[in-house]
Amino acid sequence: MLEGVGLHTGLTCNLVIKPANPNSGIVFKRVDVKENNIVIPNFSNVSNTSLNTTISNHHGVKVSTIEHLMGALYGLGVDNAIIEIDNEEVPILDGSAKKFIEKILSAGFDVSETPIKLIKILKKIEFVDEERSIIIEPSAINLSIDFEIKYKNKLIGNQSNVVRVYEDDLTDIFNSRTFCLFEDIELIKKNGLAKGGSLDNAIVVKEDKILNSSGLRNKKEFVNHKILDCMGDLYTSGYRIIGNIICSQGGHYLTNQLLKKVFQDNTNFSIIEIKEKNLPNTLINRNFLKSIA
Repeated sequence: MLEGVGLHTGLTCNLVIKPANPNSGIVFKRVDVKENNIVIPNFSNVSNTSLNTTISNHHGVKVSTIEHLMGALYGLGVDNAIIEIDNEEVPILDGSAKKFIEKILSAGFDVSETPIKLIKILKKIEFVDEERSIIIEPSAINLSIDFEIKYKNKLIGNQSNVVRVYEDDLTDIFNSRTFCLFEDIELIKKNGLAKGGSLDNAIVVKEDKILNSSGLRNKKEFVNHKILDCMGDLYTSGYRIIGNIICSQGGHYLTNQLLKKVFQDNTNFSIIEIKEKNLPNTLINRNFLKSIA
């Protein structure tokens, strides 16, 4: 069990990740709601992308700020799980995926012999919103995310990183925390958000200083957190993906719009089945991590 406050609601929440049968996917269950309490993290169910990703079902039951947990599940290769949650927002914990990763690894999980399904991108798809853009294009056997951010703030500035999700060590991605500029906090709170925000769960940048006493966890923590968000939002496709992502100044909205474009035409992708042992290297690393947890 994981317990913590919601970043935006400020409400205490308990979350339990339970095993699920092969091919059942990731499912959220609001245990504080008696009826119609199943919410599927699918791009078509995304109801908000402003400062977080929120999903809702047809009855208006929602779960918000799912991206860090979804990024952890993606990176560990967890395809099937029931996530029981007793409030509307996933706890922010330390603002990264670090504690989700630690809890999942300490609990362990079964590796099914059932072949897994993957989405293989067949065409280049692009979504542009003024100066921001995101592209997905075919790849032989990987998911790479090439992400850049551009901030006027000199401390953050322009940052970029490229991650091969199924091959690279994702520790820095998982450990990178959400962040904001000090001058934006007042407006965010006026909009009824960040009620649970603090220096314990977010990096706050004021001019050329980081207000968190511990500083940064890695040199590219800002862009690395955006990559974590991107991974989590991509998992609302329902599958892990084989393709290349190139994103400039993106976020939850752009990733959601990209997925909508991909799935509006069946010729953009194919769904393939493979046995887990043939997918490099996430699944190999996952089995190794399980053995040492």
